[in-house]
Amino acid sequence: MATFTRDTHIFQDEDMLRDDYQPETITARESELDAYQTALQPVINGAQPRNIFLYGKTGVGKTAVSRYILEQLQQDTQQYDDVTLSVFWLNCTNLSSSYQVAVNLVNTLRPNDEQISTTGYPQQRVFDLLYTELDAIGGTILIVLDEIDHIGTDDEILYEIPRARSNDYLTTTKPGVIGISNDFSFRDNLSPKVKDTLCEEEIHFSPYTAPELEAILERRAEGALYEDATESGVLSLCAALAAQDSGSARQTLDLLYQAGELARAADRTQITEDDVYAARNKLERSQIEQGMRELTRHGHLSLVAVLQLALDSNAPFRVRDIYPAYRTIAEQSEIDPLVRRRMHDHLADLAMLGILDRQSRNEGRSGGQYYEYEFAVDLDLVATVVTDFDGITLPQRVRNVTQSVE
Repeated sequence: MATFTRDTHIFQDEDMLRDDYQPETITARESELDAYQTALQPVINGAQPRNIFLYGKTGVGKTAVSRYILEQLQQDTQQYDDVTLSVFWLNCTNLSSSYQVAVNLVNTLRPNDEQISTTGYPQQRVFDLLYTELDAIGGTILIVLDEIDHIGTDDEILYEIPRARSNDYLTTTKPGVIGISNDFSFRDNLSPKVKDTLCEEEIHFSPYTAPELEAILERRAEGALYEDATESGVLSLCAALAAQDSGSARQTLDLLYQAGELARAADRTQITEDDVYAARNKLERSQIEQGMRELTRHGHLSLVAVLQLALDSNAPFRVRDIYPAYRTIAEQSEIDPLVRRRMHDHLADLAMLGILDRQSRNEGRSGGQYYEYEFAVDLDLVATVVTDFDGITLPQRVRNVTQSVE
């Protein structure tokens, strides 16, 4: 019979290493905090808020800094009778249009028993409902749209809300929008009128350096781990590996947390550098596996086609080799195959995710220029994942391998 007891050597408060943990202080983002405070100054003055656009890679502190400084702003506004501040957050990860953002904002502002349908309304009607809800709240309202780049080029909402007061859609409310994006190119693809409106103030979050990541990790580890839970050099190694890869605090924290879990599972009292390297390998494998599962249907078909070829030969493959296999698997799965050029786009996606290795070849006038593809990951991992692909008939060669892996 299993018996559970609390950790006494590794984790003291492992929640402090989680993504959703909000630290009491912010480390290594002093200049960004100063710029943010300057941009928010009109709010405390009772003036119309500026619109702010934050951009930078995943895990560089955009959301954490925003939550920290907006909580501080809400506290500080309470001492002024003429300032009433409300802050609303919306994560746009699964939203692909201004319409969907507007509907979700209306439902964020409304009670659960007064939610509106996500379809069936004209867009302007949804905007009108949103203005009604905003005016009913009144005062200064900051709307934080995290992962805003997911709406793509349908950016009308980013013009509508900031301009709602000047366009006489709002009378008692001063709205401001804070857009947060991981996509550096999103700003450049905004329509000119939206760019002028949303990007009044821009704050760029650059990747963390190794010393900055180590400082963040030391601060978290003080509360997350027991004293002497790490061997010398473990924190600096986590920071160095993450700085070399992405400059992401999230990756640094994940490395330490995963290394701690490995040490705990082995019933050891300290995290070692070997644990960190093992944690990196495990996390990379997990990320690649997730990337394969999240592919589109034709991405899955392309992956299975390359796997079928790779099981028969170690040689890299050209599109002319892969496409017939892809087409056959698609037809056997009763899925209309894409044309060769569109299927090639999915191979490029697999290379971008690090699943395939793509090499450009140039044989001059005789052979021309072309790409060759081969797997950059273990075939057993791919075989394990493809067994979960719904609606795809796996070739016999692939089925044989997946059964042996299981």
